[in-house]
Amino acid sequence: MLRQSLQQKLLQKLSPQQIQFIKLLQVPTAMLEQRIKEELEENPALEEGVHEDTDPRDEYSDLDAEREPDKQDEEYSEESSPDDIDVSGYLDDDTPDYKYDDGNYSADDDDKDLRPAVVMVTSFHEQLMDQLEMSDLTEKEYIIGRQLVGSIDEDGYLRRPLESVGDDLAFTANLMCEEVEIEQMLHKVQQFEPAGVGARDLTECLLLQLRRKKQSIHVQHAISILSKYFDEYTKKHFDKIARQLGLDEESMRLAHQEIIRLNPRPGNTQQDNSKVMHVIPDFIIHNEEGELHLRLNSRNAPELRISETYKDMMRHYEKAEKKDKKMKEAVSFVKQKLDSAKWFIDAVKQRQHTLLSTMDTIMTHQYEYFLTGDQTKLKPMILKDIADVVLLDISTISRVANSKYVQTEFGTFLLKSFFSEGIMTDSGEEASSKEVKQILTDLIGVEKKKNPLSDDKLGQLLNDKGYNIARRTVAKYREQLGIPVARLRKEL
Repeated sequence: MLRQSLQQKLLQKLSPQQIQFIKLLQVPTAMLEQRIKEELEENPALEEGVHEDTDPRDEYSDLDAEREPDKQDEEYSEESSPDDIDVSGYLDDDTPDYKYDDGNYSADDDDKDLRPAVVMVTSFHEQLMDQLEMSDLTEKEYIIGRQLVGSIDEDGYLRRPLESVGDDLAFTANLMCEEVEIEQMLHKVQQFEPAGVGARDLTECLLLQLRRKKQSIHVQHAISILSKYFDEYTKKHFDKIARQLGLDEESMRLAHQEIIRLNPRPGNTQQDNSKVMHVIPDFIIHNEEGELHLRLNSRNAPELRISETYKDMMRHYEKAEKKDKKMKEAVSFVKQKLDSAKWFIDAVKQRQHTLLSTMDTIMTHQYEYFLTGDQTKLKPMILKDIADVVLLDISTISRVANSKYVQTEFGTFLLKSFFSEGIMTDSGEEASSKEVKQILTDLIGVEKKKNPLSDDKLGQLLNDKGYNIARRTVAKYREQLGIPVARLRKEL
């Protein structure tokens, strides 16, 4: 049965300007230049640069000054038709100033002759194919070898069963092969460079590398260890292995040294450099005689202005005695583009202001850390601490912290890395979890590797230093730092 009813709801919707600001706020400096270029291409009313002889805050106020005072009063006194488009707001408005003078690079600071280096890099698989083509092979062996090389992953391993490789050859090359033929060809591929390539598991990879070395007594011991006691070796049961092989402590240590010099990912040595991430900092902090100075890196944010051509169109329309339908349609289009341009300029300006105020609050909160670079100086800080000071929503602070980097005298860091929870000390003060992690790292760094510290012992040492921390918390922080348990940290 259909019924009609009235409901009252309270909804909150973001305006187009707010959505545009949020999107710009999330964009890091490295991508801001591209975003501005896209807007310049889409909106002809937006231009790059400012007038050399004009104060940016008077960008639009000069339009009325060009007209004679008496004529200006006369025009505004005339009665307009109901269909007239009001353009007065586009000839004299209070658009905020927009110029990135704070911490901005001048055009002269850019090195115009600097060009990115172009390096020709041969890929890992191309190098394997080059070696395959230079090998003395029959046509059938070459086809099998090509299939094997194509099946090797980026780490240098052949993780597919030989039976599956044979099925691929039957379907793609119409070549029927016995598994023994594929394995014989695989042994030839395993002689290619780098050593260890084409292995089917880690044990085979390491053994392939050892067998290419000069067969000293220590290398032979290492081969025996990996071929007979690989599981025990990964669990670092060195005493058990030494007893089984009849090795003394020094021989076991030297064999272990031979193994740890091997490369468990032979394909990784030939990887393309294009995967290296280059970070462009959004903020730069300078330490001048013990006083910190913050500036926004606006190098990729060019100065923007409203197009003179579009402003001339508005002047022409206002001065025109006869305003036909086509002219009104054209002016309506111009108004739309001008509004869009002003919104974008305001959004960029608001972005810069929000970034600066947020980073300035973070710098003030972590002042001692930014002076020294000592992680033990980091104070507990959560998103709400910053949001309460800058009077912004926590989600806005999160957008800034998750995608922005700051350059300091001791490195470039993601803002998110400065936020941490707090732990109570014996003195009743709150210490950052970052501080505790740094102390934990230092303790593990100086431990005796023959007898590493357990989580219980680490917890006791931290408690002795005044940090009230449980063993399970030590284990959690150790795992977050990527540090293995004590048994796996043991060395000879």
